[in-house]
Amino acid sequence: MSSPIPAHHTVPTREYVLTFVCEDRPGIVHAVTGAIVGVRGNITESRQFESGATRRFYMRLQIATNASADEIRAAMAPVADRFGIEYSIDSVGRPVRTLILGSTAKHCLNDLLFQIDAGHLPIEPKLVLANHATLEPLSQFYEVPFEHLPTKDAAEKTAFEDRVREVVAEHDIELVVLARYMQILSPELCAELSGRCINIHHSFLPGFKGANPYRQAYARGVKQIGATAHFVTSDLDEGPIIEQDVIRVDHTRSPQELMAIGQDAEVRTLRQAVTWFAQSRVLLDGNRTVIFR
Repeated sequence: MSSPIPAHHTVPTREYVLTFVCEDRPGIVHAVTGAIVGVRGNITESRQFESGATRRFYMRLQIATNASADEIRAAMAPVADRFGIEYSIDSVGRPVRTLILGSTAKHCLNDLLFQIDAGHLPIEPKLVLANHATLEPLSQFYEVPFEHLPTKDAAEKTAFEDRVREVVAEHDIELVVLARYMQILSPELCAELSGRCINIHHSFLPGFKGANPYRQAYARGVKQIGATAHFVTSDLDEGPIIEQDVIRVDHTRSPQELMAIGQDAEVRTLRQAVTWFAQSRVLLDGNRTVIFR
């Protein structure tokens, strides 16, 4: 007959992710890991980075323990005070409450909703809000609430952004995804959503602006096509970059083929950026990001 497991060897029943940032100085890792050991924690994944430019120290830990999140916070409190640490604790795999904005393009929304439905993307879409009705059947297929508000003039754009604010407050939204939402957000809304709003666009920007960018690219004979996912700021399409992708092409590709290749890059790039964000793998370092893959 096997012996009972001693109390101090209790099998961990919970897994948490701890991310933090502070000014770099000796002793941080030792103090943090000591606090984790103090709550019976076992570190199952660890990533760290010191930014030479800003002298900031970044770390992400996954912790298996039978302690509660509040117990971890209590253990971290004196360490955070000592080193000036800004930290966050969450359960591994918890779906992130998300608002998705769209217009008429279906490819990015379709992929996000499929990945969620398949259990591969840890976000919980509370609403798809679009300025056209085109995406309603797709949202209904995946049983995600949908709303359509036009943005044809300044008053309607203001009403749309006010609805965004209402949804963010009502559902305590943690992430807003612009799944090819083809409107510029106001500086005020950009500031309110700072660090939690992700956009996707083709890699031709700032060149080939406006309509038919892939036809413009075809006319110029581009040799590579890609996509960029980044945090939204008031600087149009210039926020901190989370992920990028690029595919080589040549003169044999038609405008339609270039568009298909580009949309596939957009889908994969946005999916990866959203996944990393939902897994607490994206930390801001000034105007750039630290990605703990």
